[in-house]
Amino acid sequence: MKVCVLASGSGGNSTLIQTDKYNILIDIGKNRKYIVEKLESIGVSPDSIQYIFISHLHDDHISALKTFIKKYQPTIVISQPMFKELDAIHDYPHILIYEDEVILDNLKVTCMHSSHDATDSRNFLFESGKNSVVYVTDTGYVNRNNFKYLFNKEIYLFESNHDIEKLQHGPYPDWLKKRVLSDYGHLSNKACSVYLTKLIGDNTKKIYLMHLSEQNNTEDLALNEINNVFKEYNINFKDIKCAKQNQITEVVSI
Repeated sequence: MKVCVLASGSGGNSTLIQTDKYNILIDIGKNRKYIVEKLESIGVSPDSIQYIFISHLHDDHISALKTFIKKYQPTIVISQPMFKELDAIHDYPHILIYEDEVILDNLKVTCMHSSHDATDSRNFLFESGKNSVVYVTDTGYVNRNNFKYLFNKEIYLFESNHDIEKLQHGPYPDWLKKRVLSDYGHLSNKACSVYLTKLIGDNTKKIYLMHLSEQNNTEDLALNEINNVFKEYNINFKDIKCAKQNQITEVVSI
């Protein structure tokens, strides 16, 4: 498997997952031009994308969907409640409805409910043979019932949205601060770090901190928090990076 985060943040989100048979996008925010340019920059033709998994319907996760599918015709993988709400794709011929999991030959995708203020929002676990990628973003907390799926995987794409103190003293109005901090909002640097102490294991190779807020976080704050928390828990793991809003990550092969 290969993984490359094309964009991560409130301005748009998209991640490429590749197996020996499939090129898959998780979400498709930003705009089509951006997505196409970033794919081509790593040697992936946009018309080779076979599936787009939709995590939820907020605009920063689907803003390029309509124009991309019009040109390239991938299959949209989406839950029934999301499909019902997204009128723009009701006549689109390539739809795969997921419930709890999707099986594509030797690729298994576990679709876990997340806690976000959007219709039927989901997080994902991609597994192909011994390879595994966890995708957890846009959730106010991680349900302990999902720990059994998320434990000791190879790559974690994990939300570290905000520094709590920076958010509380920042420019957001009170209602928005409460929304971000709620169980239906986003994971803080602290919450992300503590969850990962319970999840990573001997198989873990890399962590990407995802969906960093431009207003309420910095890369230094996110990285310092997770390094400090790992130190408290006597965890010696250093391969941690921040995914960016307008710049792709390296292509990670596992």
